[in-house]
Amino acid sequence: MTFLAALLIDGALTGAIYALVALSFVVVYKASGMMNFAVGECVGLASRIVGFGMHGLGLGLGGGVAVGCAGMVAVMAGFNEAVLRRLVGRPVIAMIMITIGLATLLRGATALLFRDVPAGLVATLPAPIVLGTVPIAVEKVVAAVVAIVGIAAVSWTLQRSRTGVALRAIADDQQSAMAVGIDLHRYFGLTWALMGVISVVAGTLWTIVAGGGFGMALVGLKVFPIVIIGGVDSIGGTIVGALLVGLLEAVAAGYVDPLVGGGFSTIASYLVLLALLLVRPYGLFGRPDARRV
Repeated sequence: MTFLAALLIDGALTGAIYALVALSFVVVYKASGMMNFAVGECVGLASRIVGFGMHGLGLGLGGGVAVGCAGMVAVMAGFNEAVLRRLVGRPVIAMIMITIGLATLLRGATALLFRDVPAGLVATLPAPIVLGTVPIAVEKVVAAVVAIVGIAAVSWTLQRSRTGVALRAIADDQQSAMAVGIDLHRYFGLTWALMGVISVVAGTLWTIVAGGGFGMALVGLKVFPIVIIGGVDSIGGTIVGALLVGLLEAVAAGYVDPLVGGGFSTIASYLVLLALLLVRPYGLFGRPDARRV
């Protein structure tokens, strides 16, 4: 029973970080209907910029995060200005291919520019917490709390702020939003800048908890089962999907991997995704397309 409790706690804490990574995908999708296939590469680049701030410039963790936010905002705003604003109104497949190209570019640029920067980020934290008989790593608790605060802040911004209202209006109908004076290019730039900041926080937390390296891009692959299980346009569904995936991977790693061989836990979420698509193609909290008959 103690082993199961440890797995569930670890899975829930990991799921909170997954949710923050997935949120960077949902923010862009909710504002523009655009699927960003470069999520993992953005998170990986963000963590390396933070590492450069810490190790290369001699700043602490806070300074490294500030450098990472400034760098990612510049990269994402530049990408929006140089590429995306010229593609407004183009077919969705063109936007998808652009993000795939961005992923390839970021992967290569990260390997080239930050090859001498250590992949890990170190935070000085106290000894593990013992809950009953279950030890809990403090870094995972801190990371989960920061992730929850970040998710709450972004959710409030999208739901309550003036910027969030404008972004939701653009997502509903770009032509109508332009007709009432909403500047699409400005708000698209803000969306990608916000995605860059989320990537910095998520990449920093994940690197502290699980280590960095170029395998960070693989974390982005976990986003797709999460957002599809929860519902691509639902922030609440994304949180639920991330927790489900985190719990599923933890339990599968603890009980199934020893029986069938290591690695099953990494594909368990995709198997659940395939099963769910047969029943609810739009996800647990997604909305089916309304069609007039």
